[in-house]
Amino acid sequence: MINKLMTAREAVRKVKDGDTLMVGGFLAGGHPQNLVSALVDTSSAGNLSIVSNDTGTQELSIYELIKSGRVKQIYASYIGSNPETGRLLMTGEASVQLFPQGTLAEKIRAGGAGLGGVLTPVGIGTVVEEGKRKIDIDGREYLLEMPLKANVAFIKAHKADETGNLVINGSARNFNIVMATAADYVIAEVENYVKAGEIDPNYVNVPGIFVDAIVKVG
Repeated sequence: MINKLMTAREAVRKVKDGDTLMVGGFLAGGHPQNLVSALVDTSSAGNLSIVSNDTGTQELSIYELIKSGRVKQIYASYIGSNPETGRLLMTGEASVQLFPQGTLAEKIRAGGAGLGGVLTPVGIGTVVEEGKRKIDIDGREYLLEMPLKANVAFIKAHKADETGNLVINGSARNFNIVMATAADYVIAEVENYVKAGEIDPNYVNVPGIFVDAIVKVG
């Protein structure tokens, strides 16, 4: 059995210059705080593209990552709690693309499922449709939203076993589950670590086949 357990410092070495990084969580709920902190403190990787629902608040480590000047592009749904992301949007120092939350989730899901895109009526007739292809189906217009994939994903779970099977509790499931399918290398920050076979398969939210590294915290 492959040993997936490692330190945060070791795990974040996988992030390289120019990578696209997905960061799970909805504000503080399910945010992989320790992984992002390790990236900020121990890695020099820059020119990054970040996929994050909201890019966090000033109390979270993703705020420090955004503020570090190492991010060139941001894909998000809500940025009102991170004034630094708003500043980058206004100044153009980084490209900030905003999507309706459901659309962002579907773009990530499409990336993980190997789909060529998704069709949605959300945004028709608004600024959301600018620059996007519109497709008519049975007299109704849809926007073609392209899939999102990443080189690396940081996600958070309540529990992992040795093979990487994850249990994610409650609202922390948010983007953590779908991002695990859409990245080439997935690092899970977990609170509890158990032997293989100790997690009831009925409670597994992310199968271990998707998880490449496990970082035990707390």
